[in-house]
Amino acid sequence: MKESKEILELVVKAADAKRAEDIVALDVQNVSLLADYFVICSGTNERQIQAIVNEVVDQAEQAQIEVKRIEGKDSAKWILIDLNDVIVHVFSQTERDFYNLEKLWSDAPYAPINDWIDA
Repeated sequence: MKESKEILELVVKAADAKRAEDIVALDVQNVSLLADYFVICSGTNERQIQAIVNEVVDQAEQAQIEVKRIEGKDSAKWILIDLNDVIVHVFSQTERDFYNLEKLWSDAPYAPINDWIDA
């Protein structure tokens, strides 16, 4: 079983590989029982959002990480990928601005992920 930090790194790199925008990771270990990390990112259009989701799922499956469920795949406005300890939120920019999860979970510190993102 992979550590949640390893899963986090895999997710961030997979999202970045598909040019996800504004990738952030919140360390929710001390503020939520749901997961250790929330990853939040956006895509510019439905096709890119689907590509980000598919890449995250493909990479997780290759690494033998259980994909518990995927929600919202039909709408491609806000897709949630549940990887147990890491929950990934892939948004359209409009939905992301509307739901503002970063503010909602403002008690959670940001996890350092810059080393995993190509500048």
